[in-house]
Amino acid sequence: MSLARHNGDVSFWYASTATPTPRPPLPGDREADVCIVGAGFTGLWTAYYLKRARPELEIVVLEREFAGFGASGRNGGWLSDRFATPRDQMAKTHGREQVLALQRAMQATVDEVIEVCAAEGIEASIVKNGLLLVARGPSQAARLRGHAEADRAWQNEVVELDQGELEGRLRVTRGMAGIWSPHCARIQPAKLVQGLAAAVERLGVEIYEGTTVSEVVPGEARADHGTVRAPKVLTCLEGFTASLRGRRRTWLPLNSAIVATAPLPQEVWDQIGWQNAELLGDLAHAYMYAQRTADGRIAFGGRGVPYRFGSRTDTNGVTQEKTIRQLVGLLHEFFPAARQVPIEHAWCGVLGVPRDWSPTVRLDRATGLGIAGGYVGHGVATANLAGRTLRDLVLGEDTELTRLPWVGRSARAWEPEPLRWIATRVVYGLYRTADRLESRSDSGRTSALAKLADRVAGR
Repeated sequence: MSLARHNGDVSFWYASTATPTPRPPLPGDREADVCIVGAGFTGLWTAYYLKRARPELEIVVLEREFAGFGASGRNGGWLSDRFATPRDQMAKTHGREQVLALQRAMQATVDEVIEVCAAEGIEASIVKNGLLLVARGPSQAARLRGHAEADRAWQNEVVELDQGELEGRLRVTRGMAGIWSPHCARIQPAKLVQGLAAAVERLGVEIYEGTTVSEVVPGEARADHGTVRAPKVLTCLEGFTASLRGRRRTWLPLNSAIVATAPLPQEVWDQIGWQNAELLGDLAHAYMYAQRTADGRIAFGGRGVPYRFGSRTDTNGVTQEKTIRQLVGLLHEFFPAARQVPIEHAWCGVLGVPRDWSPTVRLDRATGLGIAGGYVGHGVATANLAGRTLRDLVLGEDTELTRLPWVGRSARAWEPEPLRWIATRVVYGLYRTADRLESRSDSGRTSALAKLADRVAGR
């Protein structure tokens, strides 16, 4: 018997709001000014900002399932300023001021999303109470201190919490210390992406669902129900990019999974603390992420089976029982008081990982082909920044956004199979082993296995 009452059904977020009524598919060949492939956050934000800037543009969005079916409707609900590429790494190539500009842009993006939701009447259970990272054990505590020092060096606001201060906010088994950052908000992602899709349609953008795009070439998006011809064709598929012809090795569809409890009784919350809506993460190598939902549940995520052979993706969010057991075990390890609360839902999804683990947004002016994604799990806010940046690139404008250091980047392709499947399994096996070894050690050092995994992965 499964530990979760429901497995898949896209996600708990949709189970709590109902799966949307499908929009009609593309009715046949047609022309447009801009064609966007993928109706997740990236594609919808791009359409939203383009249409607001140039109402006369004819914009078509094509989606295989329904708007928000992928990571946009399955993520952990972190609207965060966190960016996938380490700041020090970017600074070696682009300089400190460019990286600071990107950091400021990400922080402003959190507020931008909140402001658009207010203006468009999108009710997405948004609460901006920040992000709390906790250290469980000496090795994580050492990395936490390094994280805080790096934030201060990059002029980023952060509050360090000792063990007593952490327990005053949130009681986590073996919690030794924490840091809090203000630039993060909790969201209900399905409500946000569905509200955004409705706002985009009100502006006059056409969204066609149940339409599978098989190939993108200059001037055309070729689908099962017809071909859309447009001077600008933008690929916004994130972890599903491998579904396009010739894109199998562009980005790795890395798997992530989440479980959600039933609503916790007040006496359980009293034992745990967590009276606000801070987002929660840790400093493990196979890290976790969690939120206290608007209706009083814990949604708790992490890595399960990290990658499916041949860049395959899940079916409707169904995840493996082994993964559910691992996540539930970790949830109960964090919060023993939650053991008495049933697990109501489990699901999974994929996130896009470039070979250098660095996201990008770019547009080839010669071909009119654009792409954005590779967010490595930090896509809720980054997708909004990507959408505004793609707007400026499509319109041919030189702006502060188009000069940010992630614009125009490209990475080499992932290795062919079976090499990438073997490497992914080895890397995450090393990370999990490193976490186990560190949990038994008082040395305060990062395991050599984790460092080896970083080198193999190219992080």
